[in-house]
Amino acid sequence: MNYRHAFHAGNHADVLKHLVLSRIFALLARKEAPLAYLDSHAGVGLYDLAGDQASRTGEWLQGIARIWQAETRPALLDDYLGVIRQLNPDGALRYYPGSPELARQLTASRIACSSTRSTPRMAPCSRTTCPATAAWRCTGARAGMYRGR
Repeated sequence: MNYRHAFHAGNHADVLKHLVLSRIFALLARKEAPLAYLDSHAGVGLYDLAGDQASRTGEWLQGIARIWQAETRPALLDDYLGVIRQLNPDGALRYYPGSPELARQLTASRIACSSTRSTPRMAPCSRTTCPATAAWRCTGARAGMYRGR
């Protein structure tokens, strides 16, 4: 199967997953203990909603765009929307974070992450959103990111 998440980034299912992850990351980040996070289906860390792939389907218009344009929003969305605001400082919704970027921003560098991709061509894309201090190991079709203390 040929699946490219960029066509579906920011859709209703993506928003639900990222809302739940954002709340978990924000709550766990309150603790002093180090965190570990494993994402077996991580995509890239950042999606361009004005890019070719997301523009073709426009699925994000029924997902994150609806929340972004809402007059009022529940406070439980603050952490999630805060990350999106940082990526779009001019207020226009163009960039959407993937799970690795949400983890990075909401855990204040206290996380040890491991992200895997079943598609080798996607692994290098995930590296572009990680800080220079992240150590990478790529073996065949798998890529792992390990960060922490």
